[in-house]
Amino acid sequence: MALPATTPHDIDNLLSRYRDARAQQALFDVRGSAVGGYDEFVDPAGNIRPAWQELAECVGERGRIGLNQLRSTVRGLVDNDGITYVQVDRNGDAVTNGNGAADPGPWQLDALPLVISSSDWDILEAGLLQRSRLLDAILTDLYGARESVTSGVLPPQLLFAHPGYIRAARGIEVPGRHQLFMHGCDISRGHDGSFLVNADWTQAPSGAGYALADRRVVAHAFPDLYERIGPRPASPWAQALRLALIDVAPESAEEPVVVVLSPGIHSETAFDQAYLASVLGFPLVESADLVVRDGKLWMRSMGTLKRVDVVLRRVDADYADPLDLRPDSRLGVVGLVEVLRRGAVSVVNSLGSGILESPGLLRFLPELAERLLGETPLLRTAEMYWGGINTERSHLLSNLASLLIRPVTGGQAIVGPALSSAQRRELGVRIETTPWQWVGQQLPQFSSAPTDYYTGGLSAANVGMRLFTVSQRSGYAPMIGGLGYLVAPGHAAYRLNTVAAKDIWVRTPTRVTAERTPTAPPVELPAIMPSPTRAVSSPRVLSDLFWMGRYAERAENTARLLTVTRERYHEFRYRRELAGSECVPVLLTALGSITGTSIGDGDYAEIVATAPTTLWSLTADRHRPGSLAQSVERLGLAARAVRDQMSNDTWMVLAAVERALLHAPAQPFGRPADEPPESKAEGEAFLSSTTSLTLSGMLALSGVAAESMVHDVGWTMMDIGKRIERGLGLTALLRATLITVRNPGAEQTITESTLVACESAVIYRRRNPGMVSVAAVADLVLMDAENPRSLAFQLERLRIALKALPGSSGSSRPERLVEEINARLRRIEPADLDEVTAEGRRADLASLLNDTHADLRELSTVITATHLSLPGEMQPLWGPDERRVMP
Repeated sequence: MALPATTPHDIDNLLSRYRDARAQQALFDVRGSAVGGYDEFVDPAGNIRPAWQELAECVGERGRIGLNQLRSTVRGLVDNDGITYVQVDRNGDAVTNGNGAADPGPWQLDALPLVISSSDWDILEAGLLQRSRLLDAILTDLYGARESVTSGVLPPQLLFAHPGYIRAARGIEVPGRHQLFMHGCDISRGHDGSFLVNADWTQAPSGAGYALADRRVVAHAFPDLYERIGPRPASPWAQALRLALIDVAPESAEEPVVVVLSPGIHSETAFDQAYLASVLGFPLVESADLVVRDGKLWMRSMGTLKRVDVVLRRVDADYADPLDLRPDSRLGVVGLVEVLRRGAVSVVNSLGSGILESPGLLRFLPELAERLLGETPLLRTAEMYWGGINTERSHLLSNLASLLIRPVTGGQAIVGPALSSAQRRELGVRIETTPWQWVGQQLPQFSSAPTDYYTGGLSAANVGMRLFTVSQRSGYAPMIGGLGYLVAPGHAAYRLNTVAAKDIWVRTPTRVTAERTPTAPPVELPAIMPSPTRAVSSPRVLSDLFWMGRYAERAENTARLLTVTRERYHEFRYRRELAGSECVPVLLTALGSITGTSIGDGDYAEIVATAPTTLWSLTADRHRPGSLAQSVERLGLAARAVRDQMSNDTWMVLAAVERALLHAPAQPFGRPADEPPESKAEGEAFLSSTTSLTLSGMLALSGVAAESMVHDVGWTMMDIGKRIERGLGLTALLRATLITVRNPGAEQTITESTLVACESAVIYRRRNPGMVSVAAVADLVLMDAENPRSLAFQLERLRIALKALPGSSGSSRPERLVEEINARLRRIEPADLDEVTAEGRRADLASLLNDTHADLRELSTVITATHLSLPGEMQPLWGPDERRVMP
């Protein structure tokens, strides 16, 4: 795409707009915003800083139109890659849609990177690595000798009262030299340009996956700038993390098996976990995939168990084991703590690492650095005041309106400037009652940088960044760059609330030549290498893949039937006197039968009269059972649960369908999802485009699955789901359209429509020119084993797939069911299915379809019971299992 023409004044115009935005921010700062005084982009003299020169030139070349195009490109890439973020409410629960499922929204990403000069990065890197070493020393001490407490440096209540301290973790050590495995650190720049630490994340640090995904998106969207700046790569850190995970395996592990433990798709950072797992090449597992037996941790794999040696934990520590820790947890593994005590598995970050996030600990960090390292922190933390010290308590109480108040016992930070006078008085009383429970912290300061996230061209926004390190044998390795972000306006910024992410680009030192390009610190190889871990095939994973196959096929079938029904409706709605018009209520009734929803009370006139509403609802209403929108939504839900096993092509296809079908109806029409828009033209255009896009998308997904997925047991289970759903859809459609005999005109139109919906019309016309015969239709779509859309073809694929499953005996209940359906089909002569009773019904065809449909449903139930359900001993101690159930 050609860029807009540039003029000599583009950069001047750019600076003018940016200065205007900064001036508006300065005014807003007076009203209480957290806008910082340091400008990352422009120096005090008004000149663009050297590190940002190329970005200014590129943005100047593009102009406002180019920036709008860039913003659109980034959003499209985010959607295509399926980068999402699950919104949570004030209670920390995932925001759900009307079907009770987590509703992931698109990840918000600024197209303009946050550029860091090489000299600034040197300061950040040195301070970050020292801070990781310091926190590691503190963690080792707090769960070991506790010299920091016994010497009086750290008051004991600040240790034992914080929820991040896990008593059960005392004495449990991670193999190797470091107890802190991974560290995330939120950093911003103060008004004087120095770097300030706002928070440390050591419980289960999130964001590294987003940082790697953001780099991929921005580099693709802004290739000319990426080439001109040439930022140092962030990807080597993923390799360092991978090898570090292998290195912390217990000494007894000869070929370590590493897994990433996730809370599941309802976690707000589910994408981050899945993407990181896929980059690392380790399985993403949930609690249902793991079990403790014989003092060891095992991963379920299609009826067998595989020993697990290392767990990268993304579940909060107190949820990790309902036996020894939080008894109401459904995210952990019963007995995990005991396995840790025995040294049979390594869990990182370690269960007790959350104590390092304590604000009380943060207050005494300089003293602890001197005590444990004999050093002074290179990165400074905002000034803090602990209520347990008289002089600091006085300062805290007299400055409540200008501090961030943080309880040392856990909980949400309180923003002083946001409190009313009455609220400040009440808080003061609470602090005076239990002063040791409170810490006051100077409000975070932020610098500003260019952004195109907001409409209207270039503007300025407050920024912060989260940087990451991972332990190595000799120290810690930093991610070169990290996760940048735009902080929310107003008081929300003080809690580090964000509105969008920014990729962080670290400049290469100008003195470095092409022959001496700086690289990340060399990664130390572990002494042992991991066992090759194939895709997880636990019942939970196989269930999601099975339902992926079913929902994809269901969406494809529904899209086809909706298309042909809508076409017939428009063909006959003003020509009801024609015999063929009877096909309209028949097809609408078929839609109701297949989707399991009521279309009407059987009155044909009423069914036809309400056809527009019915077609709209069955297409766009995600709350209507069996609708196209619901099938696509649940397909996405199942796919995200096994995201680590899906290719990027999967998300490119699925995201396009979700954008068109799930997010579009509410925006252009502003009406309930079950009601068509007032403009018939708009409504028809929407239905036509979305059904067409969904159909092409499902066909593309089928191609991706066939050509890009390894045909392992997971793929086999997905194909089984697809074949069962195709058989169910076919038998339900034929039951609704061909059982009852109608006049010749209607019979021909209904039969032709049915063949189109079965994707068999072309081959039928070639084989049977100029004739319509139910016997010929049955021969083609039921008994022709060479027709990929026929029932016989699905049965043969099911027979092969079931035989390929581990543990197949040839006489299992699923295999016997398939053979029974096959035997029934072989006994039937196509001509017999065209015989009509005195009541005008094809009784033999009805019997065959009814029995086959019931057997296919039973087959799905039996497969679920034998292959997709957890065994009895996996029942949680607190009561019946509450696994996700997909109808």
